Amino acid sequence: MYVPAHFDESRPEVLHDLIERHPLGTLVTHSGGILDANHIPFALNSRSGPQGMLLGHVARANPVWKEVASGDSVLVIFRAEHAYISPDWYPSKHEAHRQVPTWNYRVVHVHGRLQVRDDARFVRGVVSRLTHEHEDARPTPWRMADAPPDYLDGMIANIVGIEVEITRLEGKFKLGQNREARDIRGAAEALTREGHGALGQLMRELPQAR
Repeated sequence: MYVPAHFDESRPEVLHDLIERHPLGTLVTHSGGILDANHIPFALNSRSGPQGMLLGHVARANPVWKEVASGDSVLVIFRAEHAYISPDWYPSKHEAHRQVPTWNYRVVHVHGRLQVRDDARFVRGVVSRLTHEHEDARPTPWRMADAPPDYLDGMIANIVGIEVEITRLEGKFKLGQNREARDIRGAAEALTREGHGALGQLMRELPQAR
């Protein structure tokens, strides 16, 4: 990934936080000269290994777990807030007319080694972890015990576990850091008006925006 210095984000705790808040990853694999991409919700175990471990599962009918071998290198992409940026939002544009449209976003690329875990106990543990992470804050959380045991056993049998040992993290937070403070603030205010309040707030918090 091309990452200019002013957009680089390399702090592991910041990148881990983005993954946890935006857990749907795009798993990119390469086998037999063919690239494939699968969209998978991952749980992050930040304490496993030097840089963490991603845990997930795929449908048994999905050929990806047979097409890749354990130990293969893979890429997982996580994307957070993103939006189009109009040059009209920059105060400086109205003086010199030397601005063009762009797109602001936050992404994390996870490079790692894939392990296929066709193991019912492992899969059950992954499902349990993902369930807790996404249900615990709900008023009436769904629990695995809510499903009939035979039904749940059948569902578990139809999925295969995967884990990705993280070997390298790349972060690109493109938030207008290369712009004047007034232009960052102008774009942030316009984004908020258009319903992209989270992205606007991140831009307002930049040191360059003050």
